[in-house]
Amino acid sequence: MAIVRAFRGGPRRAPIPPCQGLYGFRMTKRSTVKYKLDRKTGENIWGRAKSPVNKRAYGPGQHGQRKSRKLSDYGTQLQAKQKLKGYYANITERQFRKYYAEAVRKPGDTGETMIGLLERRLDAVLFRAKFVPTPYAARQLVSHGHIAVNGKRTNVASYLVNAGDTIELLGKAKDMALVLEAVKSTERDVPDYIDANHTKMSAKYLRIPKLGDVPYAVQMQPSLVVEFYSR
Repeated sequence: MAIVRAFRGGPRRAPIPPCQGLYGFRMTKRSTVKYKLDRKTGENIWGRAKSPVNKRAYGPGQHGQRKSRKLSDYGTQLQAKQKLKGYYANITERQFRKYYAEAVRKPGDTGETMIGLLERRLDAVLFRAKFVPTPYAARQLVSHGHIAVNGKRTNVASYLVNAGDTIELLGKAKDMALVLEAVKSTERDVPDYIDANHTKMSAKYLRIPKLGDVPYAVQMQPSLVVEFYSR
C-alpha cells in the first residue's frame, strides 16, 4: 500500500546561519544583550565606554524610568548576587552556587574566598590580563581552543588557575583584532597579581587576590551573596 505524505506548499526556507561576531566568534543571545545588566542595576558593571548607562542611567523597558522602590534585605542580597554572577559572563546559577559551597568549606572569610575562586577562573584571568575586552570574549576565546595553561591547550573557561601557572595565547589568536585592540586599550590596567607580557601574549598568575585587590569597576558585596545563600 502506498503511503501518502502531505507536504506544505511553497518553497522550503534555507537554514539560518549561526550569528557570527565581529571577530569571527559565534555569538550567543546572552552576549548580544549583556549590557541589560548594566541598565538593570543602573551601574557600568565592566567600566566600559560602550555601556548604555553612560547615556541612560535607568532600567530597560517602557517602565524603566519609573522611580525604583526601596529593596528589602532579600532584594538587596539578590541584586548583589546577580551583579557578581553577571560580572563573570553570567555563569550559571548551579556553577555559581558551587563556588559558594566550596568557599564555605575553606577556612577564612567566605566572601573573600569566593572572590578568590572566581578570579582563578581561566576566562577571568584572560580578562584581567587584558587579552580580551570583556569576560564574554574571554569565554569564547577559551572555548575555541586558543589558550594553553602551562603549555597544555585548555578549552574549559571555568578551569581554575593556580599561583605560578602560565597562560598563553596560541597560534592565530595572538594576531586577532579582538586581542590586539584589548591589549592597546586604556580602559583598565592589569592588576598586580598577574604578570602579563603583551609582546609574547602570555601571562603568569602570581597569587590569589583578596577582594580589595580586584579592580572591579563598581562595588561588589560578596558578604551579601553569602547572606543570600545562607538564609
